[in-house]
Amino acid sequence: MVFGDWSVVRRIAIVEDDADQRNNYKDAIEKKGYEVTAYGDRAEALQDFEKSLPDLVVLDIILGREVDAGFELCRDLLSKSPSLPVIFLTERIDEIDKISGLRLGAWDYLSKPISLDYLTVRISSLLRINEGNVLEHGQPMIASDEDALTVGNLVLNSSALLALWKNQPISLSGTEFRILATLARTPNRAVSYEILMNATMQSLVTRNTINTHMHNIRKKIRKADRAFTCIKSEYGYGYRWSVK
Repeated sequence: MVFGDWSVVRRIAIVEDDADQRNNYKDAIEKKGYEVTAYGDRAEALQDFEKSLPDLVVLDIILGREVDAGFELCRDLLSKSPSLPVIFLTERIDEIDKISGLRLGAWDYLSKPISLDYLTVRISSLLRINEGNVLEHGQPMIASDEDALTVGNLVLNSSALLALWKNQPISLSGTEFRILATLARTPNRAVSYEILMNATMQSLVTRNTINTHMHNIRKKIRKADRAFTCIKSEYGYGYRWSVK
C-alpha cells in the first residue's frame, strides 16, 4: 500500500463488546468506503493484530468483564506501531480516564453516545493526518534529510516520527512527537497552551492534558540524559524550548 494513494481502501478495526453498537459503527464506516473488521473482545482482536495491523483502530475500554481491556490493547498496539491512530470510544468520561488514554498515546478520546456522522468524519480526518507518516501497517518510512529538524542536541524526523537526543532514540507516541516538534520549531520562544492543544490533533484536550504529555516527554528524554532541562514551563501560558 502506498499511503499517498487514496484509491487504496483503508482498513479500520473496531473493538466493541456491545453487538448492536459494533454493527452500527461497522455499517456507518463501511458506507464511507472503508474496509472494517469488528471484534467483540480483546483476545479476538489481539490474535488478528498479531498477523497484521489496520490503518486505524476504534477501541472501547470496557470489554466484557475486562474493565481496562481497551487500555491494555492500546498499549499492545502502540508497542508494535507507535504512530498507529487509535481512538477510544467509551462511556467512561472521567477526566482520569481521558488523561490515561491520551497518556498511552491515543489520538482521540470520544464519549458515547456519538453521532455516526461525526465518528466517520473524525476517522477520515485522522487518517489524512497520518498520511505520509507511515507505510503499510504503521511501519515507519525512511525519510530524507528534508524531513529532519535539528535544534541543538535534538533531532526530529517528521516522516518517520523519530526523535533523537544526543544521538539516542527517544520513544515517543505520535501525540508526544507532535507536541515536541511544535515546541522545538520556535526555540527560546514561549508556545501557548492553545497552540500545543492544536498540535495534538485531538478533539478533547485540556491544559492538564498538555502538562501530562510534557511530563512524559521530559521523563523519556531524561532516561537518555539525566541533565536534560530544555523544556521550560511558562506559568499560566504554556512552555518554551530553551537553547543556550
